[in-house]
Amino acid sequence: MVMIKMKNAEFSYDGRGNVFEDIGFSVEKGEVLSILGPNGCGKTTLLKCINALLKLKKGEIYIEGNNLKSLGRNEIGKKLGYVPQSHDVTFSYTVLEMVLMGRAAHLGPFSSPSSKDIEIAKEAIETLSLSHLRERSYSNISGGEAQLVLIARALTAEPTILLLDEPTSHLDFKNQMIILNTLERLAKERNITTIMTTHFPNHALSISDRALLLGNGKAGIVGDTEDVITEDNLRDVFGIDVRIISFKEEENNTKIVIPLRKGTFKNEPKNHNYR
Repeated sequence: MVMIKMKNAEFSYDGRGNVFEDIGFSVEKGEVLSILGPNGCGKTTLLKCINALLKLKKGEIYIEGNNLKSLGRNEIGKKLGYVPQSHDVTFSYTVLEMVLMGRAAHLGPFSSPSSKDIEIAKEAIETLSLSHLRERSYSNISGGEAQLVLIARALTAEPTILLLDEPTSHLDFKNQMIILNTLERLAKERNITTIMTTHFPNHALSISDRALLLGNGKAGIVGDTEDVITEDNLRDVFGIDVRIISFKEEENNTKIVIPLRKGTFKNEPKNHNYR
């Protein structure tokens, strides 16, 4: 079943220059799509358009067959779980209180969370192995833990689709892998369709079924991850020479992208020595 479909999407902040144009892709139930590209290419903007936080200049977005334009904010909130890059809090909420906020789309404007809502929040916390932090202040936990809390909050809405904006940003190596393994597990075990933006081709190769590679103002390249993340495509979009190395890990074939330290950079200033 197609969960998200985008057709001929185009966006502009000023009505003149396009951030991206003619973007089209579809994502099936339980698939993971990674959106990659250089800074400023429109990854976050595209994600916000899918979540109806920004409006397309042109094109259509369909969620489970329904045009996004026909859905109300609460309907969107129930179908899409959104995890931003970071989230600063003014008040010292506990982890449970932060996660419980994910039930907002299911509550009336003056309603308080019910015992059922609290149980759903606790279940999400347990799913992300955060039960030991339930009563801790959100502002006093690590970056990796905070990112998992935001994913738990998104799950508390009981969405069929997760949208994550650079979920591994600012995390150390171990926490990056914890987040990636968690997303892969949620897709496989809960059949949750996942779209994430990332700066790291290796992360896309690690867990993604499909990939969308954006270039500044261009239509992008979309398809199966290994068909999209190639040496030629990465060189064209990022302007750096890379090598993709394949090796066998247990029964799985694994690929990793290695940038060449002394490679050729597009638009490299003359007479400048990179070290």
